Amino acid sequence: MTEDSIEFNSRDGIRIQAWRWSPEGAPRGIVQVQHGLGEHGGRYRRFGEALAAAGYVVYAPDGRGSGRTAQGRYGHWGRDGWPGWVDDLLQLNHRIRQDHPGLPLALIGHSMGSFATQQFLLDHSREVEAAVLLGSTEVSGIVAMMTAPGPVDLSSLNQGFEHRTGFEWLSRDAAEVDRYCADPACGFVPEPFTGIETLARAADPAVLPGIRSDLPILILSGDADPIAGGGAALEVVAQRYRDAGVKDVELTLYPQARHELLNETNRDEVTARIVGFLDRTIGG
Repeated sequence: MTEDSIEFNSRDGIRIQAWRWSPEGAPRGIVQVQHGLGEHGGRYRRFGEALAAAGYVVYAPDGRGSGRTAQGRYGHWGRDGWPGWVDDLLQLNHRIRQDHPGLPLALIGHSMGSFATQQFLLDHSREVEAAVLLGSTEVSGIVAMMTAPGPVDLSSLNQGFEHRTGFEWLSRDAAEVDRYCADPACGFVPEPFTGIETLARAADPAVLPGIRSDLPILILSGDADPIAGGGAALEVVAQRYRDAGVKDVELTLYPQARHELLNETNRDEVTARIVGFLDRTIGG
């Protein structure tokens, strides 16, 4: 396994940094990972290494306003704001296709990255061969939260959990929570996402049938993830895809698991589930 980085340009001129983990020998397929709000692609090293060991090459960008791409200006989204965040998935997709012509590609989005994935699939489902949503939810409430006056405040998500750092909602693994809190590129208060109202399209039953019917979609969540509504919100998302004609939609809820499944106490189980899905869909 090797680790390196690439750069690519957003449509509004941001130079985006992306981590890359590659297997020994020829890859079986490609995995594009989009991280969530208040974090960065470097946090996916363990996951990327596991996927590389399974034969996949993995690209994980530090999205706009995040990680190395932010150059210290965390939470500043650039001229194109949220529509730019979604389009960045397409720009990286194009770069990956240039690097690995002919290889199948799976898109994995966590949290805010999963919302971007939901929106991306409305117009670009033919650009990927499989999709995975982690730490996701039904997007109508997210639009309302992100368009409310004032800075985005995630502190309410920790209600109902022990309050040691304020980020216990992320994981039952205290060491992982501490690593998040100690990372200066995590937990920042972002500026408002201009254009976030366009995310509401991902809940529009008139638009969802634009997703190709043969796209395999895997949805994974902890039933204690506060944005998942005990899993009921993900049931809504899965059923919307099925009602729109998507034939291969799987939903798994992990008991007592919280928001960051890849940093949870059962992360090995989650990773194995994703690898199994990739093997079935793009690994042949």
